[in-house]
Amino acid sequence: MMNNPVRKKLGLLPLTLLVVGGIVGSGIFSLPQNMAEGAGAASILIAWVITLFGMLMLTRVFQYLSLRFYKINDGLYGYVRKGFGDYIGFNAAWGYWISAWMACASYLVILFSALGSFDCFSYFGDGTTLSAVIGGLSFLWIVHFFVLRGIYTAFTLNCLVTLAKIVPIGLFIICIVLAFRFETFRLDFWGSPQLGSIMQQIKHTMLYTVWVYLGIESATVYASRAKNMISISRATFFGFLITSILLVCVSVLSLGIVPQEELAMMKNPSMALVIQRVVGSWGATFINIGLVVSVCGGLLSWLMLAAEMLYLAGRGDKNTVPSCFGQLNSTGTPYKALWLTSFFITILMILAHFYQSGYNTLIQLSTSMVLIPYLLSAVFVLKLALKSRNLYLVFIGCSATIYGFWLIYAGGIVYLLLSMILYAVGLAFYLYARKQRKLSAFSYLHDKFYAITIILLAIVAAIYFYIMPLL
Repeated sequence: MMNNPVRKKLGLLPLTLLVVGGIVGSGIFSLPQNMAEGAGAASILIAWVITLFGMLMLTRVFQYLSLRFYKINDGLYGYVRKGFGDYIGFNAAWGYWISAWMACASYLVILFSALGSFDCFSYFGDGTTLSAVIGGLSFLWIVHFFVLRGIYTAFTLNCLVTLAKIVPIGLFIICIVLAFRFETFRLDFWGSPQLGSIMQQIKHTMLYTVWVYLGIESATVYASRAKNMISISRATFFGFLITSILLVCVSVLSLGIVPQEELAMMKNPSMALVIQRVVGSWGATFINIGLVVSVCGGLLSWLMLAAEMLYLAGRGDKNTVPSCFGQLNSTGTPYKALWLTSFFITILMILAHFYQSGYNTLIQLSTSMVLIPYLLSAVFVLKLALKSRNLYLVFIGCSATIYGFWLIYAGGIVYLLLSMILYAVGLAFYLYARKQRKLSAFSYLHDKFYAITIILLAIVAAIYFYIMPLL
């Protein structure tokens, strides 16, 4: 195995498709019902305006950091490490890695649940039956060995799958634009009394938009494999632009096909039922197939991202996880990071079959972990902006920081507290890496403070959520 194999360099198109592929997974197919469930058309439009502004600010944060620190090609992990030191940088990578491989497990469950909706595959049930778990693990390891054969081959496949998943979504948008009825769209425009005030409706809608942009940072994770940092910056922006058009069109235009109250009662994936109203049952089948393709692409994207993040933290002479995970094979794949990632996905899939509630808790708390690096990146830009007294940058940093706090709040403070248990476990990895580098456990006083805080919060979470209910 080689540590420095000859590498190709990724250009704007594959990096943009990586961002789109990371963001567009299964969520968009249920978005029409999810949003209509708690809000009228006006509130959904207002929520989208706020969300787009907040995400644009976060996008600008990643663009700025990728250009300002062009020598740091560790992406999100590198930015947080530069801003807050080794230990917090390690936690950004650790939290992102855990969140990414848990997302892979959830994609497998969703994939086989979607297949279970077809009569001929009904034995897959909700995606956690024994048949579904065996099928999911078989598919996982096929993808694993495919990625192992070459990260750049996997990139090519990811581009093709991403383009394939955009086709049914694009067709859906064209169909509902042609069939759009303004009379239907304006029914209960401000929402019925049962939905509550405008503010309540906006808050409900924005709880869904928290998750739909996860993956916006994907291009920065592959900074070390990019042709240049301008490609990273542009790919992040174009990825944001493309996915925003898709998400807004799917969720808003559906209200011109099916009235809000009726749309709120639909089963998911609601996109299939909406297009069925326009073109008939073949449209629903097409969208369901698109969902399967999209989930397969999401699995590939996040498996690659998970392994890459662990590799970034383990490579070089400044590793913050054991250095064995910083090795590449002859085809450029971080093979040891990939093996560990696939191993934990396997464990989680087995847990999904035997212990459904535990699996759900892990999935929900892990999604909060990916939001923390977003907030830290925004705070870092704000810190730089205040130091340089650049008013435009202060505006971006301040807006992105406020939105980052909102994301974590909306994601659930309870899950944030629970995630401290997983962060505390990660301390063993960090300390082992420090021992490999023949360094003391912590270089700075603030690193000790962060570690003690995380351990104390983890103890509080363990006592409150797991020990006290038993007493």
